[in-house]
Amino acid sequence: MSMQIVGMTNTFMWTKQHKQRKTGRLIVPGIALAFLSYFGFHAYHGEYGIYSKYQLEARISQLNEELGERTSERVALERKVQMLRDGTIDRDMVDEFARRQLDFARPNELTVMLPKNN
Repeated sequence: MSMQIVGMTNTFMWTKQHKQRKTGRLIVPGIALAFLSYFGFHAYHGEYGIYSKYQLEARISQLNEELGERTSERVALERKVQMLRDGTIDRDMVDEFARRQLDFARPNELTVMLPKNN
């Protein structure tokens, strides 16, 4: 004798329960934070970053000052060369050059050496 129950089947419903992890929600924001931090750091400190721009501007102003100094030195030298090229050599110019560069002096002259002003 076998007994059958009508209406009941032999199927079971399998459910899998798992605990929701909070770390899964932090993966994408963590990667985005790392990405933005990397590029933010290099935007400021990189070769073409903001800090480099300020360094380049300081270097440009320093070089412009040097250029002004060199230009004034060049103008002074060109003026001296022009005085020598006029066809008549200025005797005072030759005398000044000989005394300054070659340390020439006459025996009866008193020479006072002053430090150069830079």
